[in-house]
Amino acid sequence: MLNSDQTEIDLPPTHSESESVFSDCGGGHAGSAEDTGGVGLCTQSRIAEPGEAVKKDLQHLSREERRRRRRATAKYRTAHATRERIRVEAFNMAFAELRKLLPTLPPDKKLSKIEILRLAICYISYLNHVLDV
Repeated sequence: MLNSDQTEIDLPPTHSESESVFSDCGGGHAGSAEDTGGVGLCTQSRIAEPGEAVKKDLQHLSREERRRRRRATAKYRTAHATRERIRVEAFNMAFAELRKLLPTLPPDKKLSKIEILRLAICYISYLNHVLDV
């Protein structure tokens, strides 16, 4: 797992629109190196998409390392945080419902989760004893 100080996957810089327009031109066509004042934007090789370089970099990594890198992205972290928040809220609501069913004095006494569980165990034992008698 990545530390909090490690960054996301470094994406290669994207090309500007002028570079992309001239990416597949050949010699003598509009947009060639001669037409652009010798800047040399046009090459015979196709300019790679930004995501392709990242995919090639990730291919040599193990499955576990690819999983770690994917989990390091901001999108994944925010989705995970949202799922975790929903899970914790459901967990707390379940404890609140259980707490309402347990008799305590005073009735509005704040109990910790472990106290709620222990009291529930004792209360169930008591109810079983009452049924047996």
